[in-house]
Amino acid sequence: MKKTSIIKSYIKKNGEKCYMFKLYVGVDPLTGKEQYTTRRGFRTKKEADLALARIKLDISKGSFRKQQAETYQDVYDLWIEQYERTVEESTFIKTTGIFRNHILPALGQYKIEKLNIDVCQRHVNVWATKLKKFRMVKSYAAKVLDFAIKRGYIQVNPFALIDMPNNLKNTYDDAYEFENFYTKEQLNTFLKCMGQENNFKAYTLFRLLAYSGIRKGEALALTWNDVDFKDNEIRINKALSRGKDNILYIKATKTRTARTLTMDPETMNILKMWKKQQQQDYLILGFNTLQKKQLVFSNDQNELLQPTKTRKWLEHILTKYQLPKITTHGFRHTHCSILIEAGVAQKDVQDRLGHTDIKTTMNIYAHVSQQAKDGAINKFANYMRT
Repeated sequence: MKKTSIIKSYIKKNGEKCYMFKLYVGVDPLTGKEQYTTRRGFRTKKEADLALARIKLDISKGSFRKQQAETYQDVYDLWIEQYERTVEESTFIKTTGIFRNHILPALGQYKIEKLNIDVCQRHVNVWATKLKKFRMVKSYAAKVLDFAIKRGYIQVNPFALIDMPNNLKNTYDDAYEFENFYTKEQLNTFLKCMGQENNFKAYTLFRLLAYSGIRKGEALALTWNDVDFKDNEIRINKALSRGKDNILYIKATKTRTARTLTMDPETMNILKMWKKQQQQDYLILGFNTLQKKQLVFSNDQNELLQPTKTRKWLEHILTKYQLPKITTHGFRHTHCSILIEAGVAQKDVQDRLGHTDIKTTMNIYAHVSQQAKDGAINKFANYMRT
C-alpha cells in the first residue's frame, strides 16, 4: 500500500504558525518495523513542500538515512536515559534540574546540525552574566553534544571550541558576600543561645556539625550504631539525600568512602544526653528508640528528618538573638576554619572533612577566619625580625 504524507499546519507556544509532515521512509532491515521521519518548524508551506520533495528524492535514490535525533532536545532525551544509569539518584535529579532551568530553554529547539560555535558562544555568554556556576552549565550542555558525536549525528562539539568568558561581575560581587563561617567566639555565642531554647535535638545537631565538620546529609543519616561512646568516635558511612518525586533516601557518602572521626568528650556527652532524652520523648509518641538502626535525628514520626528543618531552626536562632548570618553548611566551613586557625595540618583537615583531594579542602575553604589571616602576617613579621 502506498503511504502518502500530508503537510499540516500547527501553532507554536508563542503563537507562530508553522508547518510539519510525517513521512514513511521504509522498513527497518533489523527490526522489520515500519519507519517514519517527522520534520517540523517550517515557516511556510512552500518550505515544507521543498523539504518533503528532497527527502522523497533521497529515498528514491536509496541515499536517505533516517536521523534518529533532529534537535538538541531529541539528543538530550537519548543521553539522559543513559546518564541516569551512571550516577546517584540525587545527582540525576540535580542534573535534570540544571537542564530544565537553564540549558533546554536555550538550546532545546535547535536543530542538532545548526548548533555551531557562534550559537554556543552566544548562550555561554548569556549564562555567564546570569549564573555563578555558568562553567558547570556549559559543561553539562557539552556532554549532550559529546553523546551526539558518539551517535554520529555531528562530527565536532562546538562547545569545545568556544572562548570561556571571564565572569568579572560575579567575581567582584563575591568579594562582598558574607563569609559563611563563624569565628571561635561567634560559635560559642551561637551554641550558648541555642542551648537556651527548648529544642535539645536541634542544639545537639548543630553542636555535632560544628565539632565534627560532617555534612548535614551525613548527620541526618546517622544511627546510634554509628556512635561509639566507649572510644569517642563516630562512623560516617552514609548520607541522606533527595531522589525522584521528592522522596528522601539513604545513599553512600559523597566520596563513596567511609571515615571514622574522633570526637571531643563534651560533644559525646551531649549526644549521650540526647539519646536518653530521645528515648523519653519518643516513648510518649509511641516509638521505641532502642531498636536497631535507630536514627540519631528523626522527625516526629521517627522517620527521616526533612533537611529543610535545620534551616528553620537556624533562622529562628539568628533572628531571635540577632546573630551573624550563616547557613547550616556554614558550620562545616566553621569547623575547617577553626582547625586551620588551631594549626592542624592540611592533610589532617582533608581526612576529617572527607575530601578526596587536598585542593578541594583549600579551594572551598579559602576564606579562613580573621585571626588566621592576622596570624599569617604576624608569623611573617616575626620571622623577619630573627
